[in-house]
Amino acid sequence: MEMDRAVLSALSAILGSLVGGSATIATAWLTQRTQGRRQSIDAEIRKREALYGEFITEGAKVLIEGYSHKVEGLERFHALYAILNRIRLVSSDEVLEAADRAATRILEPYFGANLSPEELRELALKRPDDPFKEFGEACRHELRRLHRGA
Repeated sequence: MEMDRAVLSALSAILGSLVGGSATIATAWLTQRTQGRRQSIDAEIRKREALYGEFITEGAKVLIEGYSHKVEGLERFHALYAILNRIRLVSSDEVLEAADRAATRILEPYFGANLSPEELRELALKRPDDPFKEFGEACRHELRRLHRGA
């Protein structure tokens, strides 16, 4: 009887150690997996933020030039189209559609009459229509969804 208690105590200690060790290993594995997923999502968010910022920067240059220049060749639009197609590779349909509409609105001034200095002044002061607003809002929504998925 005394031996049975000793064996039972030893077995209980071994099983307790096994369960405790297994729980520690499982917790460490889950933590590592969660951290890896989080880092991956954070990297994707940073990549998309940079891409969307690049589209806005290049689009703004093209838009401003379009108010005072006529189209002489399509080379000037190369960078904007390249960025737009990079957006096509990684973004949601909502962001892509907003980027397409923004690109169209950015290019429209090139095909109209050049603005006079007074018209440029008026446009700069009143900013009647921001072609990037819808795009920016779509990007913000997408990035929030990615952030919540982390």
